[in-house]
Amino acid sequence: MKAHESRLETGRNHAKRLQILKSAAASFRHRGYYGASVEDIARALQMAKGNLYYYFKDKEEILFACHQHALDILLKMLRRVATSPRRPEEKLRRIIVGFIHMMIDELGGTALTMDLQPLSPPRLKKIIAKRDRFDHGIRRVISEGVRTGVFRVVEPKLVTFAILGSINWISSWFDPRGDSSSVEIAEEFADYLLAGLMNREPERQPRQPLRLERAPRSDHSSM
Repeated sequence: MKAHESRLETGRNHAKRLQILKSAAASFRHRGYYGASVEDIARALQMAKGNLYYYFKDKEEILFACHQHALDILLKMLRRVATSPRRPEEKLRRIIVGFIHMMIDELGGTALTMDLQPLSPPRLKKIIAKRDRFDHGIRRVISEGVRTGVFRVVEPKLVTFAILGSINWISSWFDPRGDSSSVEIAEEFADYLLAGLMNREPERQPRQPLRLERAPRSDHSSM
């Protein structure tokens, strides 16, 4: 009986933490990290500020948890898709659609566009590492498509930046009261982004990824 009660309590805590993250994401979106207060987040949930501190120590921990939650969802989705036997274009479509659903439905379109600067160096390092894993996973899928001739010859790194940049921009214009649902937006984006990659040659031949000549610079993956 005690084990059952413990599981129920764990489930309730998880649900409440997720409610707090969604409220925080909305506050960060409207006011920015520094403009949003813990009081704002708690007030939106009709919760006392002191009760909120039962779940999170401070505002930085909430911001960190928002990033962790979003990236854990994305990495789980990426592993499932990347290891499937699907063709590269179908893998990439599922990644794009899954990413957009997370951006819009999970944390209100703000999860990966929120500021990283307030995070302490150890927390920042963890978030950047997870972002890089997601970034490089997409690059591998694009490289697979180029090698098999499904995609035209492109630089996977640049295409990944273009895909992530366009999806992250959704948070700046998405309105849940608008005419387009998350499903419609995800499918339209996937159609558009894949159309520019597909190899239209009559016979698809395996290709090596294009190597662009560019000036040396530090490589900081971003989303």
